[in-house]
Amino acid sequence: MATPADNRSLGDLMAELSRETGRLVQKEIELATIELSGKISDAGRSVAVTAAGGALVHAGLLVLLAALVIGLTQLGVEPWLAAVIVALATMAVGYAFVSKGTSTLRQTRFAPRHTIETLKENAKWTTGQGA
Repeated sequence: MATPADNRSLGDLMAELSRETGRLVQKEIELATIELSGKISDAGRSVAVTAAGGALVHAGLLVLLAALVIGLTQLGVEPWLAAVIVALATMAVGYAFVSKGTSTLRQTRFAPRHTIETLKENAKWTTGQGA
């Protein structure tokens, strides 16, 4: 059954295509924004883990160094050697935290994969290859 829309002129069809294309681009931008927001949130959590690791390294240098150096000194270790041993151990633990955070951050993919795939599909359809 034919509808009045079937009798539209080429100019009307081109105008509608232009409007719909604009709407499609707007929706794709919204999708990319949503997708990137999630990835940035994940990256923020990784940065927070890294910062927590750094804070622990700092706290370790201030508290554990002093307490463990005193303990090792009381066990007969020279004070300078006790300080070196404790500093290296504390820094190793801090390094482990920093490595974990940066490793997770490196694995985060920032490209809006869903949007890219949708844009590829849209390009196929608009060029007539998706039919």
